[in-house]
Amino acid sequence: VYSAKPSYSPYTGRHYPTQPFFGDTHLHTGFSMDAGAFGARLTPRDAYRFARGEELLSNSSQPVKLSRPLDFLVVADHSDGMGFFPLLMSGDPALLATEQGRRWYDQIKGGNGGEAALDIIRSFGQAKLPDGFPLPGTKAYRSAWQETIKAAEAYNDPGRFTAFIGFEWTSNTGGNNLHRNVIFREDGTKASLVEPYTTLKPLGSDNPADLWQWMAATEEKTGSDVLAIAHNGNLSNGIMFPTIEAFGKKIDKVYAKTRARWERLYEVTQTKGTGEAHPYLSPNDEFANFEIWDKSNLDGSVVKKEEMLEFEYARSALKNGLMLEAKLETNPYKFGLIGSSDAHTGLAAMEEENFFGKTAPQEPSPERMQKAFFHDPKTGVTVMDWEVGASGYAAVWATENTRQAIFDAMERRETYATTGPRMMVRFFGGWEFKDSDAHHRLPAEMGYSKGVPMGGDMRSAPAGKTPTFLVAALKDPFGANLDRIQIVKGWMDAKGQVYEKIHDVVWGDAGKRQPDAEGKLPAVGSTVDVANATWTNTIGDPELITVWKDSDFDANQRAFYYARVLEIPTPRWTAYDANRFGVKPLPGTTMSLQERAYTSPIWYTP
Repeated sequence: VYSAKPSYSPYTGRHYPTQPFFGDTHLHTGFSMDAGAFGARLTPRDAYRFARGEELLSNSSQPVKLSRPLDFLVVADHSDGMGFFPLLMSGDPALLATEQGRRWYDQIKGGNGGEAALDIIRSFGQAKLPDGFPLPGTKAYRSAWQETIKAAEAYNDPGRFTAFIGFEWTSNTGGNNLHRNVIFREDGTKASLVEPYTTLKPLGSDNPADLWQWMAATEEKTGSDVLAIAHNGNLSNGIMFPTIEAFGKKIDKVYAKTRARWERLYEVTQTKGTGEAHPYLSPNDEFANFEIWDKSNLDGSVVKKEEMLEFEYARSALKNGLMLEAKLETNPYKFGLIGSSDAHTGLAAMEEENFFGKTAPQEPSPERMQKAFFHDPKTGVTVMDWEVGASGYAAVWATENTRQAIFDAMERRETYATTGPRMMVRFFGGWEFKDSDAHHRLPAEMGYSKGVPMGGDMRSAPAGKTPTFLVAALKDPFGANLDRIQIVKGWMDAKGQVYEKIHDVVWGDAGKRQPDAEGKLPAVGSTVDVANATWTNTIGDPELITVWKDSDFDANQRAFYYARVLEIPTPRWTAYDANRFGVKPLPGTTMSLQERAYTSPIWYTP
């Protein structure tokens, strides 16, 4: 309805997103071969039921329920071997006739599913799988994919809960993780026209460039848009964000343009660590050493080297993307940020006090703080169960809770990552923001009318103008107060060198703490009682908002900016376990943390 008269209501004509939707784009069920071997028995239907708020029995027969439902979910079971586990455990003669199939079957039946799962992962990475392994076109494979689609269709409820159809493409050659989660925008009638792309030859490929070709063909065949979300790159051993060549081919204009087209988002945090920044790469970032996994590749078979790190972490990829854009005209690493779980339990339970682990053996028990998640005797690489993180979720600013609206928001990168809490975060960039905009009754209205939101672009600075940013965060209503908001800037100078700087732009307890002479903001402190796994919201602020101006701006330099929001310290899941089970933590166990959110960047191009 259109009226030429001025409206009394301040909300008329408003078409921008007014709330974030929280979900998980990376959840596995017993349909994934490794999850099933680890002991996952929950199905895609169970996963959607749980995400919608139902109480279930976990894989270890423990009652489990979320504190509040999620808004959306992608069941992203591995495309390679989809349907393998049900086929194996049915006693399929062809699989049991192989040495590997029989060994895995006996291990799982004998209660050693974890050993079987790790052997399956290693065998997959080395392309040494048994005859009878289900491939696209086989009955077992087709049946598993159709059941995945039917589950999403059954639980999708437009306006209330979105169940996306998707899968994880699992490139893992040599144990180097290059996984991507592929999501369909439309419904099952279109997704059913194809079967997921795999890595095993001759039908599939472990090269992401071939996945992008499959995606293009899939869009043409199905009429459904698709997108790919790159897995947290910390286990790729230096090949997630290449700058010179990929799979033996030089990075060129075609690679840059194609990757930017299909990979609009990056999974910056999940159970296997957080991949925003690393202390080695960002020694001046006091918050970079957060939930870091930097020992090896995915299966522990190759030890990590320092020179690999630059090509695994989001911030360095964003900086290298500026350099590549100057050479290739397209930035291949112009991605938004999200978090998701990568849980292999069918349970998207990522709250510290309600963490049901990455795999079925890591569901709550007195033992999980003492055991090794994996150990490679040849390399000596060991990752303990306590090092697994209760992270994360994807936050999406969409106009409504539907497949189309959330997908479109992902495409435009209006997203942010959280390590678990559901804080509300806004981030806008423009040339005209004023301090008074941070005190406006409807700050988002100022944001959209004067600038671009997270994931957007600012181009060609007007003469004499400096970029300004409106940033705001509201605490999770069930969670902790906020410590601070930071804006991370990366830029490239005239010589092609890239830099970064972190700015504390607004913080809690501002009347009690201010930056010192060197510009360092004092720590917020801590109220954590580790022994009792509690804390109090007597420090920090429930809400932070400000307008920040980049005084060091050079209109001739490419740059990006993103916001990082930190909570005050709270107990980690390990503190809850120690308290509930009366277990003494192993030396070095992390017992508290500062949960956080990372917005998608805003880019400036001269």
